Amino acid sequence: MNPDSIKILLVDDEPDILEFMEYNLKKEGYQVYVAKNGQEAVDKASELKPHLIILDIMMPEMDGIEACRAIRSNPELNHTLIAFLTARNEDYSQIAGFDVGADDFISKPIKPRVLVSRIKGLLRRVGGNGAEDTLRIGDLVIDREKYSVTYKNQELMFPRKEFELLSLLISKPGKVFTRDEIMNKVWGDDIIVGDRTIDVHIRKIREKLGDDSIKTIKGVGYKYDQ
Repeated sequence: MNPDSIKILLVDDEPDILEFMEYNLKKEGYQVYVAKNGQEAVDKASELKPHLIILDIMMPEMDGIEACRAIRSNPELNHTLIAFLTARNEDYSQIAGFDVGADDFISKPIKPRVLVSRIKGLLRRVGGNGAEDTLRIGDLVIDREKYSVTYKNQELMFPRKEFELLSLLISKPGKVFTRDEIMNKVWGDDIIVGDRTIDVHIRKIREKLGDDSIKTIKGVGYKYDQ
């Protein structure tokens, strides 16, 4: 997808931040639109149907969480990417954001090159079609159709549950998946799985990948960081 065909809606109540993001993204060739509060974001999203919305959390009239919830209630915006832009890094903020349908979390202040890189990564993640059969995060490639995992050009063997758990975590990098979510989505509602079972699977995945990308959020669950 060419940049000039991609519509991005920027939402923030601080003019300097809007100007900074607008300038740098327009330089990349994207179609850029702006909104100064949550309600204006909801209205413009319905009108423009953007590919991506970068949404501040702390805003007057309607905050980012409420705006995201309203946007996600519109079926025509199901495939629109939403990334929260915020200076707050607490895990509970991220949980609240992902719970209402956000796809990513960007902390500010952010440098121009980092902003552009994150935007390109977000747009590649879905390719404009929603969920993909192939997920690529750095050196990790997961083919969900073939049930294969390749890490640093080496194919690794993953039992089905480990594969499904890893696929779930990297489907939304940065999102904190609670233990209940993991149980329901990987094992199903009708199967009783203890916390120890999840921990064991996480440990085995970490051993195979040999890195620390999977983070433990104490008392909550797990997330995959790029």
